Amino acid sequence: MPFRNRADAGRRLAAALAGYKNERPVVLALPRGGVPVAAEIAAALNAPLDLVLVRKLGVPVQPELAMGAVVDGSSPIIVRNEDVIRLTGVSEEEVQAVCAEELAEIERRRQRYLGTRARVDPAGRVAIVVDDGIATGATTRAALRAHFGVDRDAIVRAALGALGT
Repeated sequence: MPFRNRADAGRRLAAALAGYKNERPVVLALPRGGVPVAAEIAAALNAPLDLVLVRKLGVPVQPELAMGAVVDGSSPIIVRNEDVIRLTGVSEEEVQAVCAEELAEIERRRQRYLGTRARVDPAGRVAIVVDDGIATGATTRAALRAHFGVDRDAIVRAALGALGT
């Protein structure tokens, strides 16, 4: 199903997710591309919108290839793709260095995007996690792990295929 842009995708996904409106959902967006999609969903469902700041851990010699992901929080959560790490020969020191760089970027973005704004507590609510696409799934898995405080049955993952915008 092609979408004109992320806002159009959000409106169409919101229609598909309308059944959750009365379940007090919280919409959690993965920046940057997931935010315009999630904003449309949150508006349609009258749900609070929050961010899940997650960064791909790219292989040093091929940064677009994910060897894992890290998500913010009081105790950052790291999801590793051991197969990619092993096949590319990335050392533990290299993994840790990339992780430290991405955690610093997460902190920079947290300050820029959220400032001192309080986070939405997803406990006891349906969490709709939104991204604008999934390649390896590492960032989405990390985002979902970050919200294990949410009942696993109450997580809805909404992601799009490739978008042209």
